[in-house]
Amino acid sequence: MERLVPDGLWELFQRVVPVAPTRPQGGGRRCYGDREVLAVILFVATSGCTSRQTPETFGPSWPTMYRRFTEWSQARVWGKLHRLVLDELGSRGDLDWSRCAIDSVNMRAMKRGDLTGRNPVDRGKNGSKIHLITERTGLPLSIGISTANTHDSLGLEPLVRGIPPIRSRRGPRRRRPAKLHADKGYDCDHLRKWLRTRNITPRIARRGVESSTRLGRHRWTVERTVSWLGGFRRLHRRYERKAEHFLAFAGIAAALICYRRLAKPGRS
Repeated sequence: MERLVPDGLWELFQRVVPVAPTRPQGGGRRCYGDREVLAVILFVATSGCTSRQTPETFGPSWPTMYRRFTEWSQARVWGKLHRLVLDELGSRGDLDWSRCAIDSVNMRAMKRGDLTGRNPVDRGKNGSKIHLITERTGLPLSIGISTANTHDSLGLEPLVRGIPPIRSRRGPRRRRPAKLHADKGYDCDHLRKWLRTRNITPRIARRGVESSTRLGRHRWTVERTVSWLGGFRRLHRRYERKAEHFLAFAGIAAALICYRRLAKPGRS
């Protein structure tokens, strides 16, 4: 359990997890503690386990813990945990706001559900898309999902608005990068104008005019982060019917990616 839920992560999680609801009729208690349940959820997120039983060392099975996972997802625990980790990184000066990058990745949906659609790059198979913005070193600042046939450009404004106000080592909280890099999928004049109104310099490749190679010198970090998301096997396919559950696993992945930087030895 300590390998999946180290002490540092558990201390942060305790600050965002809601108190267990009290039964109106009184009595009764939960069979498993929050740390045990969190270990199972992280095991499912990283291993992609879809069987009825998780390893015996964790005790509870995934179907048994699915109700707690649903409760925490409805309470936006994963987004709060992600923001809390970002705050810790920001207070240490480990976030670089000089350049950010945006990208997306398609995932095939194994079941029909909310925010699924025909994937134009996967022979029309049903799927969803994960959108994300990363800071200069590749840490995800904002993440969202949509149908697979949603144009990339439609995800830019919600993602930028979704960047939370994050603590800084000095000065007030910050939520806007100096520059935003994007490929030709985001080549829209109204997006450039909208970014400039928010004091963000757009660095978007133009179709038929510019090559993406030059911008790729800065965009490779977000592409690397997409590959990090691939390390969470539950995101290889979408198994959840409800969009909020799929978004929860994406949020778990973002929080863990940031926490690994936070727990990396040699950083202060």
